[in-house]
Formats: sequence, structure tokens, C-alpha cells
Amino acid sequence: MTGTTRSSQGLDDRRKRLLFRCWHRGTREMDLILGRFADAEIGTLSESELDQLEQLLEVSDPDFYAAITGARPLPPEQTPALFERIKAFRAVDAD
Repeated sequence: MTGTTRSSQGLDDRRKRLLFRCWHRGTREMDLILGRFADAEIGTLSESELDQLEQLLEVSDPDFYAAITGARPLPPEQTPALFERIKAFRAVDAD
């Protein structure tokens, strides 16, 4: 898979923007991790979860990738509950 499989049709502007940002991180690994998660979940995330996703998108790719693979944790203030969902989704998606 090389890109989004979800259309942004029917999404509000905030969700469209986040979907785009998840697929355009800067490194292909992060595009695939966050993009696939966004494809599957963006339509059902609550406002609080959207806030958390926006917060996570501010984390640099190297730091986020190290945390998602378990090499190095993120600081607690950068680890909202949504991070664990993304991490679990990645584990299932990788199988």
C-alpha cells in the first residue's frame, strides 16, 4: 500500500486536514503508521481524540517512531491515551 485508501469525502475540515497530515509526515514509515491509522479511525475519533492526534502530530518523526517501536518512550506529557491506540493498531496492522 502506498497511500490513503480512504476518501476525505464526508469529513469535516478538521478531519480532512488531519487525514492529510497523517499521510504527509515526512518519513515513509510514519506516513504508513499514522496514515493507515487515520484511514481506519479518523471518522470515529471524538473531539478529545482529535485534540490528542493534533498533539501527537507535533512530535518529531524520529521521536514518534522510536516510541511507537518501543526503542525509546515519549515524555508523559507527549503520550496521550490515543498513542496507545495507535501503537496497538500498528501491531495488528503489521501482522
